[in-house]
Amino acid sequence: MVVASEIKGELARIQPARACCQRAELAGLVYGADDAAVITLDHATARIAVHLAAALGIPADSSHHPALPPGRRRQAARHHLRVAFGAGEVGEWSWANAEAHDRRAFLRGVLLGHASISFTAHGAHLELVFGAAMAAGQLRAWLAETGIGTHIARRRRRHVVYVKGQEEIATLLRVTGANRGLLDLESRRVGRDVRNRLNRLLNAEEANLARSVAAADRQLQAIDRLEAGGELARLPPALREAAARRRQHPDAALEAVAAALGVSRSAANHRLRRLVELAEDGEREALPPPRRRMRGRSA
Repeated sequence: MVVASEIKGELARIQPARACCQRAELAGLVYGADDAAVITLDHATARIAVHLAAALGIPADSSHHPALPPGRRRQAARHHLRVAFGAGEVGEWSWANAEAHDRRAFLRGVLLGHASISFTAHGAHLELVFGAAMAAGQLRAWLAETGIGTHIARRRRRHVVYVKGQEEIATLLRVTGANRGLLDLESRRVGRDVRNRLNRLLNAEEANLARSVAAADRQLQAIDRLEAGGELARLPPALREAAARRRQHPDAALEAVAAALGVSRSAANHRLRRLVELAEDGEREALPPPRRRMRGRSA
């Protein structure tokens, strides 16, 4: 299975053939940035940014920037890759006037530049992080037009557009062209559903087994009480045979007892339940009658 980082690698390997798609994807990469620059830890994202700029004839300057502020241990710091473009070189891009293929390219650029994807035991989680609330809100509206429901949260002075629904994330991956990531997501979902169904079946089987053991124990105790009171020998042959078969198969399920008796499951259950009822009736009859309280006579 692919991991989350490989989804960005798959998206970065998509090379738009049309100039309009190239400009749309580059606009998605720099969307929400204070300046026309792509800042990332992913080498594939930086590489596609340089490739798109070169294809459009836009000058690009790449450099490294530490991910930690000055004063922290240098060996522990990760370095961001920064690809900057000239002011106004990327140009304006409008979602409202864009064709469907340009919108797909734009969303692919947004995923490459701003997304983090995680796979957990509870499903997939996708986040898009922006510094400005306006950028997050506008992207949420555009995604809604595509049929993708999202939410916005504030975290450490950042605005996070996050997608948690399995169908929404699958739609976004499908729209942006992450076909392998989509297959991985679906295979994880199917595997999780199979495990959940198996767990439910095992739990139900365990509960049924516990009920069968408890019922068999009650039936054996009832048979012992009837025999101790001398009542078992006076019962009809069908009930005596049911008692004998249950004693022969103390741990067997009701179906096995019914097969040994040569009757249906319902008939075997009726006979065994009748044995329990007779034992309980005998216990109630053996109890002394309740004492009546004598009322004192008034003087």
